Amino acid sequence: MKHARVVYQGVVHAATEKDGWRLLLDDGQLVSPDAVTWLPPLKPLEKPRTILALGLNYADHAKELAFKAPPKEPLVFLKGERALNGHRQFTQRPADATFMHYECELAVVIGRAAKKVKRDDAYDFIAGYTAANDYAIRDYLENWYRPNLRVKNRDGATPLGPWLVDARDIPNPMNLALKTTVNGQVTQSGHTKDMIFDVPFLVEYFSSFMTLNPGDLILTGTPDGVVDCQAGDVVVTEIEGIGALMNTIS
Repeated sequence: MKHARVVYQGVVHAATEKDGWRLLLDDGQLVSPDAVTWLPPLKPLEKPRTILALGLNYADHAKELAFKAPPKEPLVFLKGERALNGHRQFTQRPADATFMHYECELAVVIGRAAKKVKRDDAYDFIAGYTAANDYAIRDYLENWYRPNLRVKNRDGATPLGPWLVDARDIPNPMNLALKTTVNGQVTQSGHTKDMIFDVPFLVEYFSSFMTLNPGDLILTGTPDGVVDCQAGDVVVTEIEGIGALMNTIS
């Protein structure tokens, strides 16, 4: 099942996809996707969620950035929840930026507390998957291994959604095509099978030294094909079986 969170007539609703093109709200109303404001498809939590994001998790992307060899251990940075944004929303390009690029990424949503989870059990701890666009402002980058906050943690610079798809509906998350279009032109094309560190590895790795809690996110990195985007560009990051996430740069 595909889940969403939306605002309809000023009220926040949980929603599910209905008939492939409508939204069934939690009060029983059926509405058009065009009639709502989309929020990130995550339930609110009492405590802040942990958002982990992978850098250089595709060998072709590492090569694109002129790295001589792919990393031997996950390169990870943290995000705050204010960085998240919804489907069909806007993300600001800083006035002084000369290189702002998208990153189409599979995002993993943790379903139950995970501590010292073995690889073979990792999928049992996943609630579902969604699509992310992890924008980066390359101008502010000082160190690829530790991207600073201005590169990756800007308000609204991580669109997420439109759907959270139940894990049981994605039998193999390591076999999904990824694609980005800018103004309708394909600029990025890849496949989750090419991750250096796959999803079961990441759950095992993170839970070996920290507790992953329900609602926590793991953004799994992007393949090559990132290009500079300008204000007014419409960027769509799409993952097979999960959905197409649209964002406009303002």
